[in-house]
Amino acid sequence: MIEIELLSRVDNLCDYTFDFCWHNRQFDPDTPTPYQNGTEYTYRDLTDALKMETEVHITGDVGKRLAQGMGADIRHLGGTGGIGTRTTSRIFVDGDVGSEAGLGMVAGAVYVSGMVEEPLGNIIEVRSDVAGYRKFVSVTDLLCNHRHEVPVSNSLDPGGVGLRLVLNDGILRGTLCARCDCPVDVIVEGDAHNGTGLLMRQGTVTVTRDAGMNTGAHLNGGTVVVRGVVGEFAGAYMKRGVLLVGGGMGYAGADMKGGAIYSRRKIATSPPAEKTRITGADMSLIRKLVGAGRFESMRYSKYEVDESDAYVAVPMRDGSLVMRRVD
Repeated sequence: MIEIELLSRVDNLCDYTFDFCWHNRQFDPDTPTPYQNGTEYTYRDLTDALKMETEVHITGDVGKRLAQGMGADIRHLGGTGGIGTRTTSRIFVDGDVGSEAGLGMVAGAVYVSGMVEEPLGNIIEVRSDVAGYRKFVSVTDLLCNHRHEVPVSNSLDPGGVGLRLVLNDGILRGTLCARCDCPVDVIVEGDAHNGTGLLMRQGTVTVTRDAGMNTGAHLNGGTVVVRGVVGEFAGAYMKRGVLLVGGGMGYAGADMKGGAIYSRRKIATSPPAEKTRITGADMSLIRKLVGAGRFESMRYSKYEVDESDAYVAVPMRDGSLVMRRVD
């Protein structure tokens, strides 16, 4: 067990992605976390302990993005891109937790004695098995691996092939169903935060209102339906699957590799995503996903990779890449 006392809030603790770059500030994961009382644990020490199924106990309030990507075998760190082999890691916090806890989290559990700020990440509160603590688990893990857990203020019912989870607690969540690879049906009665369906491979997520930035980003076979409007960068880096939206802000489909984006209102796209002809099969799919009539389904536009054109990635000064057509 690792025990650490914090005298002030610290962001990015127990981050499996080691993506410690926020607002142009980057730091070394091998530096000690600040505001410790009597210990010298580094950011990496805490994450490595969890990967070895060692519990981490934190006394004091914790900052933003606790347990980001917890349980994931991160590809850019040499992993498979899926869920790691060890999935029983536990974090205990005697205090409050900042917003976006559990972004992209796919395994393990977080126990909190105090409050957890919204928006949450890919986590849901379930009936606790430890007195004095609220228990949070990954939505992905709950649906695919730990169906015995009982959600608090939400409903989990057997569906057709998989499970059906209805999130109606009014809590805003981001990266919902991240890396999900099982046949499930998730209904969000309200809005969703950023990254809904991130790296999703199977299952369907339906948001009845609006969703934030990066909705359907890196989608790899799942289905994401947003009846309202999505934020910028929807469908970025999509490989497979379906993203259906009511409308969008900014550009969608940046560096898209495959799959299809459907939108009831015209949206702007980034190359290589382009508007293509909608077919009878497309309209049948739309009717199935949103219950639209035949006439209503004809009003949707379809966007996908136009393989007739070639594009090249042009590096920009800020480090980003822009896809430009090769003449």
